[in-house]
Amino acid sequence: MTFNNTKIKQMTLIGLMTAVLCILAPIAIPLPISPIPISLGNMAVCFVVSVLGFKSGTLSVLLYLILGLTGIPVFSGFTGGIGKLLGPTGGYLIGYLFLALLLGFFVEHFHNRLFTNLCGTLAGMILLYLLGTLWLAFQMDLDFTSALFTGVIPYIPLDIIKTIPAVLLGKQLRKRLKQVGLD
Repeated sequence: MTFNNTKIKQMTLIGLMTAVLCILAPIAIPLPISPIPISLGNMAVCFVVSVLGFKSGTLSVLLYLILGLTGIPVFSGFTGGIGKLLGPTGGYLIGYLFLALLLGFFVEHFHNRLFTNLCGTLAGMILLYLLGTLWLAFQMDLDFTSALFTGVIPYIPLDIIKTIPAVLLGKQLRKRLKQVGLD
């Protein structure tokens, strides 16, 4: 396999996983109790990064955010644009990058250790929640605790249900891609 052939395969995987983000992340269920919808975004990020690893996974998430910022409706509820980043969910969107960085680090350095990868997911989710909560508090003029109960606490059980299978499935796909020389 030549260098150029490897690069083309890697770019193709990054593009494909960015498309997965763009398809799954807009799917959201609005809640009457919060400006933060139930979204498949964090699940999609966990899946993509578990497949691609640190560098390519983070790049895929960054491309997804850039697409959304240009106005393409890839954010929750099929929205896009800078207003979404500046709105109540903006901190969570930026948090996707940090989730990708942390989980990607764990995927790259502890690729054969499922428990450690799940710990990386937890660390990334905590950072995502922190950034999202701080931004939500700022946007809605709430104290930190109120923002936490508005934008995080109700979502934790479902986020666990969504992200663990995403990491497990992503890990399996990564293994298969490596077996066929597409890693």
